[in-house]
Amino acid sequence: MPKTSDQPKKCPICGKPELPEHAPFCGPRCKDRDLLKWLGDGYRIAGPQAGEADLSGVDRNDDDS
Repeated sequence: MPKTSDQPKKCPICGKPELPEHAPFCGPRCKDRDLLKWLGDGYRIAGPQAGEADLSGVDRNDDDS
């Protein structure tokens, strides 16, 4: 059985104790800061590297000329 800590969990943004209604954050401010970081490309999830055609949105093999 995993051990449970008697210490309160800390907010990942500022380090203050988390509040249950905003878990895992301490309040709405840190919750919003985390959301903005996701929306602003502050966090990234690793995945397969995109090819050049994927980045441009155009398939270079289909020329209409």
